[in-house]
Amino acid sequence: MDPLSIVIAVVALGAGGLGGYVYRKKQMTLNSQNAEAKAQKIVTEAETKAKEIVLEARDEAVKIAENAKKEERERREQIISSEKRLAQREEALDRKGDELDKKRDGIEKTKAEAEQIKNELRELRVKQQEALEKIAKLNKEEAREKLLSMVEKDYKKDVLAYIKKIEEETKEEADKTAREIIATAMQRVVTETTAETTVTAITLPSDEIKGRIIGREGRNIQALERATGCDIIVDDTPETIVVSGFDPVRRHIARVALDRLIKDGRIHPARIEEAVQKAQEEIDKAIKEAGEKAVFEANVPGLPPELVKLLGRLKFRTSYGQNVLQHSIETSILAGALATELGADVAIAKKAGLIHDIGKALDQEIEGSHALISRDICKKFGMSAEIIHAVEAHHEDVPFQSVEAIIVLIADAVSAGRPGARRDTIENYIKRLTELENIANSFQGVDKAFAISAGREIRILVRPDDIDDLAATKLAREIATKIETDLKYPGQIKVNVIRETRAIEYAK
Repeated sequence: MDPLSIVIAVVALGAGGLGGYVYRKKQMTLNSQNAEAKAQKIVTEAETKAKEIVLEARDEAVKIAENAKKEERERREQIISSEKRLAQREEALDRKGDELDKKRDGIEKTKAEAEQIKNELRELRVKQQEALEKIAKLNKEEAREKLLSMVEKDYKKDVLAYIKKIEEETKEEADKTAREIIATAMQRVVTETTAETTVTAITLPSDEIKGRIIGREGRNIQALERATGCDIIVDDTPETIVVSGFDPVRRHIARVALDRLIKDGRIHPARIEEAVQKAQEEIDKAIKEAGEKAVFEANVPGLPPELVKLLGRLKFRTSYGQNVLQHSIETSILAGALATELGADVAIAKKAGLIHDIGKALDQEIEGSHALISRDICKKFGMSAEIIHAVEAHHEDVPFQSVEAIIVLIADAVSAGRPGARRDTIENYIKRLTELENIANSFQGVDKAFAISAGREIRILVRPDDIDDLAATKLAREIATKIETDLKYPGQIKVNVIRETRAIEYAK
């Protein structure tokens, strides 16, 4: 390229740069002016808005001040009104207080006047009594006795007839209600009247087996007694051996083990231990099933498993020939029925009735009465206080504190006293009848006394010269009370006092 062209290019480049600079500066000036105009506009609008906000705030402040003054005036008026009402109430109370003071003074004055009148009447009565004693020549006690004697003589028959009428009506109503309740309870109990017994005698197929049971030098019978905890009695009774022991469960285990050994024929110490172990497992299973069955029959759910197992042990326990487990089920059902009729707690009555004799499952191992043992067992298994009390009170060892405890006592007596429930020895029977007659003969005026109807009735003949009709009624009540206090018996005993007058003449 030649030098001229270079000069021209440089000049053209400088002219273009100068023109661009001038244009950019002019453009920046215009932009600055536009920005200033916008800023001025924004400032103007902001000032206008601020003035409007200030005016609105002033208006709002004025309104708030007016409302506050109005509320203050209203509160002041309310305070003034309340003060007026309080002042009026104070005036009314003052007036009432004055009136009460006046009434109190009047009452005190009336009391004083009444006391004065009483004293005057008392003095007048004393004077009248002294005058009457002078006229009748009798003192107060003599006159009272004479008056009572006259009234007794004139109205004795009426009083006696009225007493008998009231007693008959009361007995009739009480007997009717009692029969309804007992009948309703008894009809819900379906049970056998035959009492179960614990079998301790074992029949042998032949007398030869006795020698095998005894074993060489008695080792077999010793192993049996050691394993079962019972005495095995082998005597001269044909084809029979006897298992003796205080624990009915152990006796039953021994019986089952012996039956199994006799059927098997192999009798030696090792086999005896095995048979007793199997019998123990079998009886444990039977005890558990018996307890669960009893809970199901009595409809008493929620008992602890260990308590149910203890209950099952009663299957092998008898009392006067009555199976204790069956008796417990009956007592529970009867107690529930009675509680329903009387409006008591059915759940407490049924549960207490079922476990009231649970102590008999351990009474051979623990000292004390079975009622108290039953109480301790119930405490151990966390029974409620109501159930514990009903259990411990079912033989009246402690005072009754609830109607459920009385219901359990009644249900226990009904189950034990029903026909066929228990056996009694002839000695105890005769002893009870003798005690019954002795109690009747111990009273003044009794001529003869006879216990009849298997001890359910005592018939008493009195001397008519010593006992009148009114005294005979009183005597029957006193004898019944003494029998209740001194004797223990199931059911009830009828006290029948008989007074008769015989007139005897001879024709000559």
